[in-house]
Amino acid sequence: MADEIRFDGQVAIVTGAGGGLGRQHALELARRGAKVVVNDLGGSVDGSGGSSDAAKAVVAEIEAFGGQAIAHGASVTDDAGVADMVKTTMEKWGRIDILVANAGILRDRTLSKMELADFEAVIQVHVFGTFKPIKAVWDIMKAQNYGRIVVTTSSSGMYGNFGQSNYGAAKMAVLGLMNTLKLEGAKNNVKVNAISPVAATRMTEGLMPPEVLEKLKPEYVTPGVVYLVSEDAPTGAILTAGAGAFALSRIFETEGVYLGEGGLSAEEVRDNWDRITAEPDQKAYFNGGEQGAKFFRKLAGG
Repeated sequence: MADEIRFDGQVAIVTGAGGGLGRQHALELARRGAKVVVNDLGGSVDGSGGSSDAAKAVVAEIEAFGGQAIAHGASVTDDAGVADMVKTTMEKWGRIDILVANAGILRDRTLSKMELADFEAVIQVHVFGTFKPIKAVWDIMKAQNYGRIVVTTSSSGMYGNFGQSNYGAAKMAVLGLMNTLKLEGAKNNVKVNAISPVAATRMTEGLMPPEVLEKLKPEYVTPGVVYLVSEDAPTGAILTAGAGAFALSRIFETEGVYLGEGGLSAEEVRDNWDRITAEPDQKAYFNGGEQGAKFFRKLAGG
């Protein structure tokens, strides 16, 4: 195909790439010409343990079809490990074009049963484990005037899911990170997007029946990730993907109502609730700062 998306000459880091979604992302990027760093701690679903075997196996798969890849077993929460991964990549290939922040763990419990350690562990891997690799590659991408980053979010964060207050909080946090970095990276052609996958992986295999999992193969998500790290990618998009279906998730704000300042009360908010929440004129917010300022100027008559 003349317009095939290719990554020849580019270098990609994929975290959590020893299995599931990350493995599929790494394989497809390599098939399309990218040199790939397969990062995986090799721990269990709850984050315990560690082994480099899974990452090395993915590297072997890539090399078997003629691709180039290296394995790196750093934890995405470890400053020194992340720094070494980036240093190793730069020494070997001299650039970093793509980062797919995919690593994650689950410690599902209702809030009543959740220990502080369960909350902290999930936040560490999903939030700090997204931020630290991004921070490590950010200035490299800016200096190149080119970079593509995909963070991994979830419907559990955007809409909620029973027993996942830790996971949901973490997955919304990475969207906040994306929404700021899409602005900071624009000048240097560094684009940041989010994938919200529904897929059969170690993290979901016990949550759905086998016939459903069969329709949720990781390879049905990866095409969306490949596009989001391509040269023609958008920025600031939240792409939902699963079972071959793709949709864009957006944050909306209603037109709103100006209630004035003098004597403003909770009762006025209550009595105008239907007008405040009316949806016909709602707008998607891609740059909340500027649009928000315009919104408040309009309400104030400015």
